[in-house]
Amino acid sequence: MAQGIADSTVSDVLAELTALEDPRMRAVNERHGDDHGVNLTKLRAVAKRLGADTGLSRALWRTDDTAARLVAVLVARPRELSAEELDAMLREARAPKVQDWLVNYVVKKGPHAEALRTRWFDDADPTVAAAGWDLTTDRVAKKPEGLDLEDLLDRIEADMRDAPDRLQWAMNQTLATIGIHHPHLRERAIAIGERLEVLKDYPTPPNCTSPYAPIWIAEIVRRREG
Repeated sequence: MAQGIADSTVSDVLAELTALEDPRMRAVNERHGDDHGVNLTKLRAVAKRLGADTGLSRALWRTDDTAARLVAVLVARPRELSAEELDAMLREARAPKVQDWLVNYVVKKGPHAEALRTRWFDDADPTVAAAGWDLTTDRVAKKPEGLDLEDLLDRIEADMRDAPDRLQWAMNQTLATIGIHHPHLRERAIAIGERLEVLKDYPTPPNCTSPYAPIWIAEIVRRREG
């Protein structure tokens, strides 16, 4: 009986997400690798109504539907997912938005963040390694004790320029975060950014901060100290 109820709930959620599909939004999202066309505000409303339910989260994840997996991430209870489950989920996740939400809304809020950070950091899959760098950025900002920041800068200086796009972006975030949060390394972080010129020409809308590390660091430091 419980399985039947779960199946019914998954079917209901999938039907609701299908009804929310917008072909124009799907076309935009697919350019970024996200194969769904559901407005994220409406998707969040679906998840909020469902409430936290890790069993339902697992069932939605198994559908392999991107919109359903985004809902799955939002309704999961982070402490109820094991490190092995989370590792498998990251490796199964195809869409960048699913990967981002999984790391930010589940892994970072659960008890396995540090174990997964060290597991993923040097992974051969650049998408998985990027998640390790994302978690490292979080530690650089919030709990840098025990991290070798100089070694991180060495790695960034050696590897960031030629890294695949997603991994390069994550390493660049770590570079900027070191420069922003650790004044004694700021000059070196800026120098690395200037030498590598990663994301220097990235198109940045008005009133947004460039992801080019020297500009990013300078702007955030100015806001904090101004």
